[in-house]
Amino acid sequence: MHTISTNMMQTTAIAIVMLYVGKFLRKNVNFFDRFCIPAPVIGGFLFAIIHLILKSSGIATFEMDTTLKDPFMMVFFASIGIGANLETLKKGGKGFVLFLILSVILVAFQNIIGMGLAKLIGQNSLLGLVCGSITMVGGHGTAGAWGPELEAMGLPAGEVVALAGATFGVIMGSLIGGPIGSARIKRHNLKPNPELLVEPDSEEEAIIEKDHPLLVDDFLKVFALIFISVGLGAILKQFLYDHVSIVGTPLNLPEYVAAMIFAAIYVNTIGKKDGWEINQRANDICGAMGLNIFLSIALITLDLTQLKAVAGPMLIILFAQTVFMALFSYFVTYKVMGSDYDAAVLAGGMCGFGMGATYNALANMDAITEKYGPAPKAYFILPMVGAFAIDIINVLIITVFAQITF
Repeated sequence: MHTISTNMMQTTAIAIVMLYVGKFLRKNVNFFDRFCIPAPVIGGFLFAIIHLILKSSGIATFEMDTTLKDPFMMVFFASIGIGANLETLKKGGKGFVLFLILSVILVAFQNIIGMGLAKLIGQNSLLGLVCGSITMVGGHGTAGAWGPELEAMGLPAGEVVALAGATFGVIMGSLIGGPIGSARIKRHNLKPNPELLVEPDSEEEAIIEKDHPLLVDDFLKVFALIFISVGLGAILKQFLYDHVSIVGTPLNLPEYVAAMIFAAIYVNTIGKKDGWEINQRANDICGAMGLNIFLSIALITLDLTQLKAVAGPMLIILFAQTVFMALFSYFVTYKVMGSDYDAAVLAGGMCGFGMGATYNALANMDAITEKYGPAPKAYFILPMVGAFAIDIINVLIITVFAQITF
């Protein structure tokens, strides 16, 4: 079998090409457009299927350098911090608490469903746990971290099984999020909430903002803040890991969350002074580029052969998790979060981070808002819950459930 190796630039080039393939297919295939399937998911998953066919046939396999994947992710998440306006926070603060509570409930039920079904079909309870919040809310990161631990606890091939479950979750979470959010929007004819949009102070300012061309300096300021925030975030991450513990486990704060925090602090303090402002249009463009390229790289490098491990009992549990996630988002999340436009966008986004990763959630939300309009409250709430708070809580809940064996 021929091995095709690509360096980091070639990998990124392929990712961008498949991103545009996804855009083309979404524009020309009514199903993709109607159900708001993200373009990076369409193109990236198509490439992953092609790779699966080539590898399974013994023709060729890809070995891709993904060095640039995480930097693009950092650009995206830092841009979220740059766009975190305190006025929006004040209007969405209650929503943050509600969404966090929903996420905790989701984590608990994923483990109850996984372990309960494992018991029902006569399987090791650890198989149910690995098909619960370890791979669903936890995604590939938590799956990779718990894989060796699961093997030590008695689950054969625990790491492969965990990564396979996480891969399944990423795919299904990306596929069901857009349809769920758009279904609520169309059913209730929902519109963006104008009170949550940050509007210019006057008609004159609106004209200036619309007509003002973006300059190189606008983007340089954005990138300068992003890289400084990422650098400071790495220092904060290490400091917290060395000095803060939760029930004996060092606090492993993701670097992108720390970067979001520093970026948000800047734009709400120094960034409000004349000459120090960040152009939000430039920031939005940088963030969109980071998300699309990162997600494309992540998906084209998925090894779908891992899904061979998702067979029999495991497949039953994972499909049950998919149905539960869809119903929970459509009925519970939408209702609890206010039954409005932002709630519908959050319902779609929750499928992404509830079955894979926060970047999948935001890709789902991008696909929805690109078609129906902005949802600033949803974009503030979900990253802070999905990329930070729930990670800590998930580890604690997994630790508790791991003590339950049958």
